[in-house]
Amino acid sequence: MSKAKVYQFFLKLSQTIDEPVTELNYSSTFELLIAVMLSAQATDKSVNIATDKLFKVANTPQAILNLGEDGLKSYINSIGLYNSKAKNVIKTCADLINEHQGEVPNTRAELEALAGVGRKTANVVLNTAFGEPVMAVDTHIFRVGNRTGLATGKTVRAVEDKLMTVIPSQFLVDAHHYLILHGRYTCTARHPKCNECPVFDECNFKDKKKWAEI
Repeated sequence: MSKAKVYQFFLKLSQTIDEPVTELNYSSTFELLIAVMLSAQATDKSVNIATDKLFKVANTPQAILNLGEDGLKSYINSIGLYNSKAKNVIKTCADLINEHQGEVPNTRAELEALAGVGRKTANVVLNTAFGEPVMAVDTHIFRVGNRTGLATGKTVRAVEDKLMTVIPSQFLVDAHHYLILHGRYTCTARHPKCNECPVFDECNFKDKKKWAEI
C-alpha cells in the first residue's frame, strides 16, 4: 500500500470511527491492566460481565489479594483459561504492591516483568492508559494488516513492526483502536462487509469486489 493510500486509509477511519477507545470497561489503570490480562483468548463482552462483578468488590491490588486465588476464580470462572489467569493476576497484584507501591508501571520493561503480561498486554496498557504511540496487534489487527495490504507479515511482531513504520504520526496514538474496531465490525474474519467499508478504495484485498456484492 502506497504512502498516500495509507494516509487516506487512516484519515477515512478517523472520520468514520468517532470514539477510538477500548470496549473493555474500566475506571482506573489498574482495572484496565486486569481486564486486558483477562481478555486473552476471550471476548471483551465476556470480560466485562466478569469484571463488572469483580471490580465492585475488589478493584485494587490489595483487595484482589485479599480475595485469594480461589476467591478470584469465583468471579472469573466464566472466562477461558481462568485458572492460569487467576494465578497470574494474584502474582501481579503482589508484585505491584511489593515493587511499585501498588501502582501500575508505565514502562514496557516493568509491565512485561509482571506475571501474565506479554508484549501485547503491555502495549495496550501503554497506549490506552498512558497515551504512548505503540501498537498492540491482536487477531483483528493481524488480519486487517495482512488482508488490506497495510502491513503484511507472518508473525504478530512482523505486523506490529511494519505498522509502526507506515502509520502517519498524527494517527499513531489512536491507530490501535481504529484497526481493532474496523476488524471487529467491518473487516470481519469470515464475512467482511466490503459493501460498507470506508476504506474500500485503499484496500488491496483481492476478493473485495466479490464481498462487496454479497
